[in-house]
Amino acid sequence: MLTRYNPWQELNALQRQMNGLFESSQPTEKAPVAELQETEQAFMLKLELPGVEAKDVDIQVAEKAVSISAERKSGTKTETDGKVRSEFYYGKFQRVIPLPARIQNTDVKAEYKDGILNLTLPKAEAEKNKVVKVNLEQPAA
Repeated sequence: MLTRYNPWQELNALQRQMNGLFESSQPTEKAPVAELQETEQAFMLKLELPGVEAKDVDIQVAEKAVSISAERKSGTKTETDGKVRSEFYYGKFQRVIPLPARIQNTDVKAEYKDGILNLTLPKAEAEKNKVVKVNLEQPAA
């Protein structure tokens, strides 16, 4: 009995295997979402940290990256007549955000209000108003 060769069958099997790899390697840790805005003078970094107290946030700033780690602690609940189902993530997390240009990491300003962390990251002096001269070559006559 002859069977017809189907190249898609092998590709489908490969895709299922790849999907299985990615699904099993997903971290259980939830990193906060971020928003990065650039102005001429600074970068404005905003992170959502709902349910995290300011004392549980650690911010470290290098010249080209920001590292934020924190812990969202679970409240202690006592339920006597029922069950609690929670989709909240509790625990520690860390997020490192690379910056597209060098910053003056000694002048960073941070504000934390209503679960939103706002960082103002001033650009290093060399990065501000960076102008590059381009030479135009004349063709030989």
